[in-house]
This record gives sequence, structure tokens and C-alpha cells, in this order.
Amino acid sequence: MKLLVLGATGQTGQFLVRQALGQGHVVKAVVRTPSKLTIQHDNLKVVEANIFSADSLAEHFDEQDAVMSCLGFPVSIFSAVTGYTESVKAVVAAMRKAKVNRVIAMTSWYTKPETAHNSSWMVRWFLIPMIRNILNNMQEMENYLNKECEDLNWTVIRPPELQNAPETDKELLTHEGYFVPDTDGIPITNSVTRGDVARFMLSLLNVDLWNKKAVAMVTK
Repeated sequence: MKLLVLGATGQTGQFLVRQALGQGHVVKAVVRTPSKLTIQHDNLKVVEANIFSADSLAEHFDEQDAVMSCLGFPVSIFSAVTGYTESVKAVVAAMRKAKVNRVIAMTSWYTKPETAHNSSWMVRWFLIPMIRNILNNMQEMENYLNKECEDLNWTVIRPPELQNAPETDKELLTHEGYFVPDTDGIPITNSVTRGDVARFMLSLLNVDLWNKKAVAMVTK
């Protein structure tokens, strides 16, 4: 497939690019700073664009089979985080202009913060408050895709805390919700490797199970 990757210079994005190339896909990485992506491959093209501008993005979306986004934005203490919604609106407009239908985007567990009530004390009382601005904007992005993008084939994946490590051969577990629970409704674990997130994202290219849905994932 021809895959357009956003956030390719980030830690998860680099795992995604490497795995996609290893699987034989043709990858176009749309980045803000091309020099930050040091991966070299005959099937990789790196282009520069403004992720908040549909006009800047649209020319690069032509003839792509799918858009895959690992975009991330930092915590803001003094103001709301808006990068997720601002970028997805530009991406969706560019997709429509280029007639690209498939998008897979990454957010997080607990984008609805109250769903963390069965998580650990550390998650509920330290992590969630610290990144609440990010989770709120991620949820706004999810809501935008759900309510405004019926014409697109979108999937949101929700991983827990990310470990900067390669993919494993562990079983992928999924749940249509804000985290993956065990039989008692308790989160199965608190983390997953970035490589396994990339592995799951690429696996979605071949199935229709999570079309127009948000899915929490982890490994067992």
C-alpha cells in the first residue's frame, strides 16, 4: 500500500515507518523538519508540510491508500491543548480534496478521564491531572471524527503509557472502550511498547473490524 505517515519523526512514528517499510509498503512521511527523520529506504519519501494547513497537506495526499497519524503535542500548563483538533481538521480537509478515504490515528487510554476510576492511584491522582489538557483535546478529536466524518473510514487507537521499545510477539488485546479491562473491570496493564502500537496500527489496514470506531489496545 501507499501510506502517508504523520508524526513520523516522533518515537512511535519512527517505529511505524520502519515496520511499514519492512512489510513492503511505500511510505510518504509528512514532517515539519525533514532532517529529524534519518531513516533511509528506496520506498520512503520525506516531504515537508504544515500539519495545520489543508492546502499545505493536500498536494502530498494524492494517490495515497491510507493516512496514519502518530502526531503528539506537549502538555500546556497555562493554556488549552488544541493541536489534535486543529491538525485533524486540516488532515480531513486534505483527505477529502485528494479523495483519500482511510485514516488511522493514535490517541490514548482515558481520553474520557472519568473512565480511569479503576486504574491505579498513581494514574488517577497524578498522571490524569497532569495530562488532562491533552486528554481533553484528544477526546475532542475523537468526537470530531465520530460526528463530522461519516464519509471517511476512520479508526482511532487508544494505547496506554508508551514504552520506547520495539514490537514484541505478544498477543494484541483490544476493547471498544477507554482502556482494556480484565474480567474484574480493572485495566490489564499500564503500558505498551511503541513498536507494538505501530504493529497494531498496520494490522488495521487489512481488517474492517474497527472501521468508524475507537479501540483501546494493549499486549498480553
